[in-house]
Amino acid sequence: MDFSFTEEQLMIQDVARRIAQEKIAPTAEHFDRSGEFPSENIRLMGENGLMGIEVPAEYGGAGLDAVGYVLAMIEIAAADCAHSTIMSVNNTLYCNGLLKHGSEEQKHRYVTPIASGQAIGAYALTEPQSGSDASAMRCRAVLSADGTHYVVNGKKSWITSGPVAKYIMLFAMTDPSKGAKGISAFIVDTEREGFFRGKTEPKLGIRASATCEIEFVDYKIPVEDRIGPEGEGFKIAMSVLDAGRIGIAAQAVGLARAAYEASVAYAKERKSFGQPIGTFQMIQAKIADMKCRLDAATLLTLRAAWAKDQSAKTGARFSTEASVAKLFASETAMFVTHQAVQIHGGMGYSKEMPLERYFRDAKITEIYEGTSEIQRLVIARNETGLR
Repeated sequence: MDFSFTEEQLMIQDVARRIAQEKIAPTAEHFDRSGEFPSENIRLMGENGLMGIEVPAEYGGAGLDAVGYVLAMIEIAAADCAHSTIMSVNNTLYCNGLLKHGSEEQKHRYVTPIASGQAIGAYALTEPQSGSDASAMRCRAVLSADGTHYVVNGKKSWITSGPVAKYIMLFAMTDPSKGAKGISAFIVDTEREGFFRGKTEPKLGIRASATCEIEFVDYKIPVEDRIGPEGEGFKIAMSVLDAGRIGIAAQAVGLARAAYEASVAYAKERKSFGQPIGTFQMIQAKIADMKCRLDAATLLTLRAAWAKDQSAKTGARFSTEASVAKLFASETAMFVTHQAVQIHGGMGYSKEMPLERYFRDAKITEIYEGTSEIQRLVIARNETGLR
């Protein structure tokens, strides 16, 4: 196997690393504490191609591939998980979904401003009563009598970037009698009448990544803003989530790497009983276990990204690779950050160091874009063919 990267992939990694170290890391603690949306940092990321890495240049993006995206995502997440969450939604949920399923007009109109960093995109699938069971949604989109627009009513919850998004990819029920096959996808312009944002959620982690509930009250969507045919929404949502899971896997890898590197440095510097704690076998065992899991998670994530790039050429599905990477990387992030706090002892529990933020941020990687339990179902069903 060839583990080398192209010049373009290394270039976007270098750009992401520079922005992460120079702009994001120094401000991460402030944004975590305040919960403010890091608008200036996100704008800078967009100007440098990080908000539309796989988007062709004609639509305002960097025109790279999934492997390049993973390399960049790891660097951003290593500096701050919240920034990488915003980046992930823009890249793999919003832009990827429209690139794969949108019309040419939709790509030019709705992808370009998001990929270039001029605006923020979001993805609205989850509802208050439907999380993992996405097909149980109640949000309705009813076609008007003259066939020119849909009228949308309902609520969506846990919308990442919802408080600041200009455009949102929405999934709503157009024919409830068909269940999952009655779901359709749309583009929402949040500046139109009938769209309302709820309060920003007070989250455990990724606090600078603004999240809220949104509501539609007789909101009108022009029929030309439907994505794909009616009834194809659930398929679109699931295919988009495959790409999204690779992004979250990369995020988890970056977060775990940051916690691991901090632990190795601390083990060399911190002394107890007259010697560095890194000389104690208990600490060495933790470092070894963290290293093994981190390397495995990194390789699984790169494999999933490679499979996605191959899929663009062959049409083959990469859902198993994406779920394996997301499951293992997210659980690795939880394991590594837990061990990192333990190695740092009392200092790991203190807000004076970023370890406790890493620990809080890691948990969400096991939940969004499909919980660990859902990933295990996807993997097992794909392997056995049983439902």
